Formats: sequence, structure tokens, C-alpha cells
Amino acid sequence: MKKLLNEINYPSDLRKLDLNQLPQVSKELREELIDVVSETGGHLGAGLGVIELTVALHYVFNTPKDKLIWDVSHQSYPHKIITGRKNKMRSLRKGGGISGFTKRSESEYDTFGAAHSSTSISSALGISVAKKLSNENNNIIAVIGDGAMSAGMAYEAMNNAGALKSKLVVVLNDNDMSIAKPVGAMSKYFAKLLSGKLYFSLRETLKLITSAFSKRFTQKAGKAEDILRGIVSGGTLFSELGFYYIGPIDGHDVQNLVQIFENVKKSNYNGPILVHAITQKGKGYEPAEKSGDKYHGVSKFNISTGEQKKTNSNIPSYTKVFADTLIKHAERDTKIIGITGAMPSGTGLNLFEKRFPDRMFDVGIAEQHAVTFAAGLTTEGYKPYAAIYSTFLQRAYDQVVHDVSLQSLPVRFAIDRAGLVGADGPTHAGSFDITYLSTLPNFIVMAASDESELVKMINTSVSINDKPSAFRYPRGNGTGVKLPTLEEKLEIGKGRILFEGKKIAILNFGSRLEECKIAREILLKKGINLTIADARFAKPLDEKLIIDLATNNELIVTIEEGSIGGFGSHVMHLLSERGIFDKGLKFRSMILPDIFIDQDTPELMYKVAGLDAKSIVEKIENALKSNVVIAKNNFKS
Repeated sequence: MKKLLNEINYPSDLRKLDLNQLPQVSKELREELIDVVSETGGHLGAGLGVIELTVALHYVFNTPKDKLIWDVSHQSYPHKIITGRKNKMRSLRKGGGISGFTKRSESEYDTFGAAHSSTSISSALGISVAKKLSNENNNIIAVIGDGAMSAGMAYEAMNNAGALKSKLVVVLNDNDMSIAKPVGAMSKYFAKLLSGKLYFSLRETLKLITSAFSKRFTQKAGKAEDILRGIVSGGTLFSELGFYYIGPIDGHDVQNLVQIFENVKKSNYNGPILVHAITQKGKGYEPAEKSGDKYHGVSKFNISTGEQKKTNSNIPSYTKVFADTLIKHAERDTKIIGITGAMPSGTGLNLFEKRFPDRMFDVGIAEQHAVTFAAGLTTEGYKPYAAIYSTFLQRAYDQVVHDVSLQSLPVRFAIDRAGLVGADGPTHAGSFDITYLSTLPNFIVMAASDESELVKMINTSVSINDKPSAFRYPRGNGTGVKLPTLEEKLEIGKGRILFEGKKIAILNFGSRLEECKIAREILLKKGINLTIADARFAKPLDEKLIIDLATNNELIVTIEEGSIGGFGSHVMHLLSERGIFDKGLKFRSMILPDIFIDQDTPELMYKVAGLDAKSIVEKIENALKSNVVIAKNNFKS
């Protein structure tokens, strides 16, 4: 049989086919996706679940003139295959290759860049309003999963769309899963919607209409169609928000999907429409279907067996070290609570949940709620640990400021994926948390330079009961050092000196310490013996250590895996206020550059960032060559 996918490079090619050929295209697209991800790794289960939706949407709508927006977009690989990137897919998530998420600079078919959840309806509404203001009549379609629909932002957008009566189509991809199993009342609501798939006979329908529901529905509905829609939709939440609700429908029947989308496209309905499609995450690949996470994110794997090719290491990941240490503390202290936002396995709290199911709360994709929920717990004497990726904690910054810092509530923030994250690229990099937390009053901000330091920071945080604290740690495995006992704690605001040298001091904050050590070895061979200190704390600063280093050395270099405005900026401010620069001290601050660094191997990303050992050596050598002396301040204080 001729392979149809070979002839499809763009959606315009897809639209040349007959409707009865689309099941074959879907089958081939599913096979291609499995083959690609088996070689590259990445997100698989979500893409397998939207194969038919992808084909139907591009078949019916005139993309890219019609605008298609994918929420989160880890399910966008099939979309990429049929929108001009089929031959580039083996470069997925590699340096210079195809992004694992939609990216506007990559293709005109990627209407809106996304990797964080629940942004699709808001962005689609903005595009819809813009088109209306420009007197353009494009179709705007947002595809959002039931997990992403649990976030408040989605409902804010739907409420606005309904009020504006905007021309907008929202496809609810309901697979009963986001990354983990969905949680909360909304997931139960969707389960009720699913029950609407039952086909009622006329007699059964009449019984329902004349039951206790009848008064409620007949008061609101003027047509029998509206009455039946109210019953089938299990509560008409979407109708109450101003959406015309269609569904639930089989999200894997591509021919039926085409007919429904054709009807939606031709509809004269004056307002937004929601199409509720029931799909199966991991559909069509048995190992994914049987897996607990439906192969949400995978490494390279064997297609025939589904076995993933994982690197063997006896060194635990930072995430595992955090989870194991928190469990040990929770065995001693019944007040310790675990909180995460739809990332139990990513943060290690799935292990905590197995041990303490009543003390772990996955609040869904709702980081804002997670932070204020944790704040509420602290007011009753509990010790919540909010384990949230750095990039996702950004979504709750107002709550961190207003509900936690302002009230000096002792929420403990375990900030995973701090720094650069390799193949996930800039959307998931933890670049800004040092800056956005260190500016806040009442906060204690720590960064682990290895897994031993992480344990000590967790130990320390357990006893901090009068203010919020945060400890950040990177993605991946530790360095292989011996782990301390639970009794080993840090003195708040005190760093440490690892190597004593002369004239030059490196002041490290966080995970770049190993590169600092390598740089020191390189410089020793050149006759340069420098001091290395590990700050441990960005707030409060170890002022004594910093001033001692500044007064006893000619050059200080601070190093952190974060943006400008963070640790180095605070050190510079301290030295400036104390007048240390007046004495001619040379100071350099090594930070992440003022760019978003594209996906690549971690080693190459650190090279681009200028935070590898070679870059550290060059920074020091260039500073030593500089003869520029800071002019003394002649103004009287």
C-alpha cells in the first residue's frame, strides 16, 4: 500500500486526500511519531493521544491562515510532522534542532509559543479579538487538555470569551490525565460529562425531564434541544460561561471529527464553541497504554519492547535526595506536609505520597493556589514543603510576595530544576528564582552546591519557623558525595571556604562549584593559587565572609546559575555600601547571560552561558590583565 504520509509535507497536501483516506494517514502518523521519539526521546503519550485530532483540525481548517493553538504543546509533535518539519524531526530537542514545544520563530504554523500550561484560551481570545478589530474572518482554535483545564487561567479566559461573544473554538482534549492523574472537583465534573455518552431512549429522556431536574431545566430552556443539552452535559458549566457545548465525542474517530469540525466551521453561532473530545493518552502503542504515566516523557526506547534506554548511575538525582530526606524528617515530625502542582513524580513527592498519603497534596496545575494553600497550613503550625520547578514557581509570584513574604509565613520552597535544563530548553530553565526571591523581605534563600549541601539545607529548613525559606537544586544526578545525617544543619547566613589561596577569590553560589574546582586546577598549573568559597546563602548574605574576601584579595569573582539581579548583584551592593570598591578591588560577576538559551546538551549550554570551567579561567585571566582602576568617590558622605 502506498504510504500517504510520504506525500504530506504541509496541511495543504493533507486536504487533497479523500475523507476515507484519513484513517490511514492517522495510522502512519502514529507510527512515524513512535519511530521519531524512539530515537530522540521526548514527550510521546500526549502526542499519541491527539493524532486524529491533529489530522482532522488541519484537514478542516485552513492553517496557517486559520490559527491553531496548542496548550502546553508537548502534544504538538504530530502537528510538526505535517507542517513542514517532517524531515527535521530527528533533531527534536537537540542543539539547533526542532523544539519540543511550539515556537513562533520555528514555523508560521506555530501560532503561539507554549510550554507552560493553560495559556491557549487566553492567547486564542487575544488573536480572535485582534482579527475582529482588523475586520478579518479567520477561525481561531485552541486545543487544551483536561489537566490544563484545571488551572484558573483557563476559566478566566473562558469567562471573558463568553462575555465578549468572541468567535473562538476550544477543543477540550479529555484523556483523564495530564502528566499525573487529574485531581480535584473538575476532574469529577469531566467524569460526569463522560457519562453523557450514554444514549437515552425517548422514554428514558422523558423520565429524566420529568424528574427532579425538570423544573430547573425547563425554567432556563426554551427548546427541547437545550433541555437535553443540559442533561447530557452534566451541569452545563461551559454553557453558563457562554460557550456552545458539543460532546463528548470520540477523539479517535477521525472521520466523525472532520464532520463535526466542518459543522463548527460553518456555524453561524454568535459566540465561542467548545468541542469536548474523549481521547486516550498513549493511544495505539501498547507499552504506553499500559504505562502508569502513558509514556508522558521518555528517553530513547526500543519500539518492539518499549524498554527505555536510561543511563546507569549509582549516584542519586537531586530530586531523589530531596524526597528521601523529606520522608525521613516526616517520619519524625508529623507536621511536615508535601505539596506539588501536578508534578508528583517530577518533584519526587510521589515517593513521599507512598509513605504519607494523608500528608501529600497534589493540587493540580494551580501553582498560585499551591503557594497560598501552603501559607494557610503554616498559620496552623504545619510545615508545608511546596516542591515546584523554578520555572513554574514564576506563575505564583504574587502569592509568594503577598501571601507568604509579607506575612513572614514559614512556607518551605523546594525549587527543583534550578538553572539550565538541557533538552527542555528555555521554557523550563530555572533562570530567575534567585533574583525574584532574593529581593523579598523576610526570605531565606539557599542554593545547594552538591547533594550533601542539599540535605543540610533541608535539615536547616525544618527548624525555620518564623519566615519563608527556599533551597534550589539542579536537574540531574548529584556529584557522588557522602550524605550527612539529619542532625547536620547550617548556620543561617554562613558560607564556607573550601580552598585558601592568594589575591583571587571565587565566591560560588549553587551548582557551579564543581566547575570552579576544575578552573582552580587549571589555574594552579599556571602558578595561580586562588581561594574558593561557597556562599550557600543569597539571603541573608554572609557579610563577614564577603568583606574578608574583599579586603584580603585583589579580585573577587561571583558565580551563580541565575540572571542579573541575583546573588552577584547583592554582593556588589554590599561591597559598594561598605566602600570596598574605593580601595581598588576588582570585581566580576558571572551569571546567565541576558538571553534565552536554546536547548542543547547541558555541557554546550553552559559553554554558551559562559559558566563552564574554561569560561571561569578566561574571566579571571582577563580581569588580571585589566589595568582599569575604579575611581575613588570624591563626594562627602
